[in-house]
Amino acid sequence: MTCKLSLATLSDVARTAAIPSYERASLKAGIVHFGVGNFHRAHEAIYLDDLFNQGADHDWAIIGAGVLPSDAAMREKLAAQDFLTTVVEQDNNKTAARVTAPMIDILPVGDPAAIIARLADPEIRIVSLTITEGGYFIDASGTFNPAHPDIAADGQNPGAPKTVFGLIVAGLKSRKDKGIGPFTVMSCDNIPHNGVVTANAVIGTAALSDAALANWIRTHVAFPNAMVDRITPATGQREIDFLRDNFGIEDNWPVYCEEFKQWVLEDKFTAGRPALDKVGVTFVPDVTPYEHMKIRILNGGHAAIAYPAALMDIHFVHDAMEDPLIRAFLAKLEKDEIIPIVPPVPNTSLTDYFALIEHRLLNPKIADTIPRLAQDGSNRQPKFILPSTLDNLRQGRDVIGLALVSALWCRYFAGKTDSGKDIAFNDASAERLHAAALKAKDDPSAFLVFDDIFGEVAKSDLFRKRFAHALKTLWEKGTRETLQLYLDSKLAV
Repeated sequence: MTCKLSLATLSDVARTAAIPSYERASLKAGIVHFGVGNFHRAHEAIYLDDLFNQGADHDWAIIGAGVLPSDAAMREKLAAQDFLTTVVEQDNNKTAARVTAPMIDILPVGDPAAIIARLADPEIRIVSLTITEGGYFIDASGTFNPAHPDIAADGQNPGAPKTVFGLIVAGLKSRKDKGIGPFTVMSCDNIPHNGVVTANAVIGTAALSDAALANWIRTHVAFPNAMVDRITPATGQREIDFLRDNFGIEDNWPVYCEEFKQWVLEDKFTAGRPALDKVGVTFVPDVTPYEHMKIRILNGGHAAIAYPAALMDIHFVHDAMEDPLIRAFLAKLEKDEIIPIVPPVPNTSLTDYFALIEHRLLNPKIADTIPRLAQDGSNRQPKFILPSTLDNLRQGRDVIGLALVSALWCRYFAGKTDSGKDIAFNDASAERLHAAALKAKDDPSAFLVFDDIFGEVAKSDLFRKRFAHALKTLWEKGTRETLQLYLDSKLAV
């Protein structure tokens, strides 16, 4: 017997899944969240659900918002089930489902007036974001680009914005004009100093149309930095069917994730915050050490294994990690070139942290995919890989492994695996990267011309030398043999 997820069917759902102990009617909105995707529903929403289940802070419920067609699709799917979400947590020896209910609405996509009106509501005290690494209009150095056509358009027409940042600025302007205090803007995306990056985007967008507003935002609005972590694969029909067949729940878009989760957050809030410290959030004065650790060791590790696995026709992350070559490649890369340049983290062993990462990546139940890790490399490489490369170069250290990661990315964008299968790209810059990767087979420097991606790294003679040799070896000997040469310390020239 199956039942369609809704508030009316929660008592039936409770036979196989945990359900909220709080009444939806008890909740009041306190947060507007842009980007209601899987990660948000497996992370921020879970922490709030845990808090609400303790009977606390019911005035911090979530209202979703977005600007993309995918946001409209998510709104339609979740509205049909009263904005409930089934979250399936999976570890090696455990699979458990829970229904979460901290979201009470999603605002209409394409209706800026409705979104701005809600942002101007005094009850809204936090605006949070999971809009992906590519959603912040930044270049390789992390600098906000106010000349981007979408941002420039919002600057010219601030009353009817189309970007997330234009909407946030309009909401803050409305509050300022009405004498209402500002909200906190809280990024939950995997970007170094995500609070600073978000501040630059909001203030930079405001400055295009209203310098006084930009200064008011700079002075009065908090933008806490955060480190967030939970492996959350994409949802497909497989996951929807599994939930129905094993738990009897028909959910339009369930979320699957690992059991592990982490959130380290700077305690800087303009208008208060929920008591998230009661449910496992770590509040710190400076999140920098934690974000360096996570972004470079975990996200950098993701980026490192994605392209050799793709070139070797491996689809699942756990299968990639079970391949001795790929697992050893990642371990050597982390030990030699990533962990040594990660600053110390309070009360944390970086080698133990990497051991935890290995355990998480080997989890077969998550069924995370290599295509997911390989997507959007033009935004992820400058944030997860190339900063480690640059730090090594600045410290006079070699970058054989990290240059190999960049060469593997280039080889991937040539478009075919080692066995000759076509590669389906998922990257906004796919066209230019593909063209450059084909040229790079004969002229490796052709792939290093993108300043918005490689920045200062491409100016290093050592990096260019290591990259060129690694790419040449990949073309001549293939991925497996190249990885083995690296492991045998025979890749350098």
